[in-house]
This record gives sequence, C-alpha cells and structure tokens, in this order.
Amino acid sequence: STQSTWEFIGMSTGDSIVPDDPHNLRACLCCSLIKTTRQFYLQGCDNCAFLSMEGDKERVSDCTSASFVGMVAMLDPRESWVARWQRISKLLPGCYAISVKGELPEHIVAVLDEYGVQYLSRAR
Repeated sequence: STQSTWEFIGMSTGDSIVPDDPHNLRACLCCSLIKTTRQFYLQGCDNCAFLSMEGDKERVSDCTSASFVGMVAMLDPRESWVARWQRISKLLPGCYAISVKGELPEHIVAVLDEYGVQYLSRAR
C-alpha cells in the first residue's frame, strides 16, 4: 500500500489541520489556519478554540474568510523560518494563508479581549 505524504510525516489526511477538500477553503481571521468551511463548522479552529466556531455557521462566517492569498504548509514550528516570518511559530502544524482579507467583527474582538488574546490582523 502506498503511504501519503501526510502519513509519512506523522499526520493523516483525517487530521483536522489538513484541509480535506480543495474547494470551499477558508482561513481563520485570527491565526490564518486554512480548512474547509465544513471543517471549521464541525471542529472549529485548532488554534483558536476561544472563537467557538463549532456548530455555529454565523460564527464560522464571522471568524474566517474565503479571500486569502498564498498558502504555506508549516510542519515543524520550532525549526521553520517561514513560521517565524508568518508569526505562526507558536501554532499547530498545518496549512496557513500568507495574507487573509477581512477583519474580525467588534463583538468577536471583545471576546478576544476577555480571553487576554491580542488580535493582529492577518492582512498584508
């Protein structure tokens, strides 16, 4: 049996961090993680649990954007200069947008403040 690249590096295509479909991709406006709309709806954002996207279509729409530029696959945040450059070195391995168009709504930014999370726009 052939082994996929993701399985070879210790991840499976079933992991929520890897987009499971090339269509309907969205990027988290807080961390820029890329997943499908369905994955965000079912599992939320792996880095931003405080956004509470699971099971909330409106929250997924508010906290993610289909408009993003570029994609990087970050496999080892400790060793990746790209992860440092993209400000994702403290996040989980996965696929990340280089730039995300859009801003979190004010009521979501207020939630971040409650959790002590500083919001930095991912637009460049």
